[in-house]
Amino acid sequence: MNAPLPTAALDPVLALERVSRTWDESIVRELTDYIRIPAKSPGFAPDWQEQGHLETVLRNTASWIEAQKVAGLQLEIVRLPGRTPVLFFEVAATRAASSQTVLMYGHLDKQPEFDGWRADLGPWSPKYEDGKLYGRGGADDGYAAYASIAAVQELKRQGVEHPRIVGLIETCEESGSADLPAYIDALKGRLGDVQLVICLDSGAGNYDQLWLTTSLRGMASGTLKVEILTEGVHSGDASGLVPSSFRIMRQVLDRLEDSATGRLLPASFHCEVPQERLAQARATAAILGDEVWRRFPWAHADCGGSTLFALPTTQDPVQALLKRTWEPTLSVTGAEGFPQLKDAGNVLRPYTAFKLSLRLPPLVDAASCVQQMKTLLEDNAPYQAKVTFESAGAASGWNAPDIAPWFGSALDAASQAHFGAPCGFIGQGGTIPLMNMLSEGFPKAQMMVCGVLGPKSNAHGPNEFLHVPYAKRLTAAVAQVVAAMP
Repeated sequence: MNAPLPTAALDPVLALERVSRTWDESIVRELTDYIRIPAKSPGFAPDWQEQGHLETVLRNTASWIEAQKVAGLQLEIVRLPGRTPVLFFEVAATRAASSQTVLMYGHLDKQPEFDGWRADLGPWSPKYEDGKLYGRGGADDGYAAYASIAAVQELKRQGVEHPRIVGLIETCEESGSADLPAYIDALKGRLGDVQLVICLDSGAGNYDQLWLTTSLRGMASGTLKVEILTEGVHSGDASGLVPSSFRIMRQVLDRLEDSATGRLLPASFHCEVPQERLAQARATAAILGDEVWRRFPWAHADCGGSTLFALPTTQDPVQALLKRTWEPTLSVTGAEGFPQLKDAGNVLRPYTAFKLSLRLPPLVDAASCVQQMKTLLEDNAPYQAKVTFESAGAASGWNAPDIAPWFGSALDAASQAHFGAPCGFIGQGGTIPLMNMLSEGFPKAQMMVCGVLGPKSNAHGPNEFLHVPYAKRLTAAVAQVVAAMP
């Protein structure tokens, strides 16, 4: 059979039809197997090498890519000593005299199990139900490598000329991408002139249109530990004289956060929201309305025949969007020094330790914040208690570059073609360390940061799911945007 002649543009109807077939016949099955493997990120599995799970998912993904027989694709697993491996692929340009490169990114490592899964679900027990594939890592973001290759394959099927395409799939993202800078440096000569980055590790405001991520918060994390005794003692004997380590912890955290409002107190942890992001937040709030905050699984209680639901910090959709994307916020994500309730006797505990996760505005330097946190939390401890803050890493946030006219038009056209609605713009509260690295290394590149993490998809938590119909349309939209590059 003769190869199809090059065409000027991708046929979106045909693209969605064939991409959907690839998902149904192959990708869903591959991701089902992927979910079964507890390929936890190194930060949660220090013995990742001995476990071999990251190696398994990397090799499985590589085998599937090779089986697609994408014309002109070269693939390898790249390894640096002492670091998690990455998958690197390259597809030669078919566009004459083009020096442009498209960089596709994703990751295969996963968050830990967490609890609270529905009785018939589990992190490593995949289940496909009503178009949703449940299980850890499918949406965040094991699907990215498969979707990227399916998009490239559709360009090939339709004979659409395209620039050079490279892919970088890491296995350390959920641990802050600690190994990624070394790989970016090692592969810099092979990345080329990157003009478009496609990152499928982000979220969506709804499942009704394409969403472009315009900003990401940074993160600083670490362990705050308060020690007052060398061993536990009878609370009846010591309480009142020996201060509680938990009360000291509260006092220390009060230096960082106003517990009444949740506002972070250091002025340097805040930044002004750019006018363009304010305008986009207003437009997005008009689309999503109260779903901005209603989408979360709020606790509730029965009270006199009525149901009372827990409330957010604000019910104003614009403020809700800004609070979760442009305001610094402190979360306690873990604790140590506490026995289980069933084992808790009348003992004054010797220490309290909290795992702190501080989300930072996109324009705030995370490394500087870590140093300020350490000084703020450790100095002049109440009762001369031993207070230590040990950083677990930091990554600055990201604010998207200006959208080039061709890119804006391509996004809108792809969203209209595959969803029947214009492209939406939304900031995300999470962190993707790679984006800052790439923006600094390739300042002229356009950034297509998208993803399938829409309402209730619950990455990192229980009942995570991949919305397969949305993923199909996103895959086809990726192919259409690449085809539209000038």
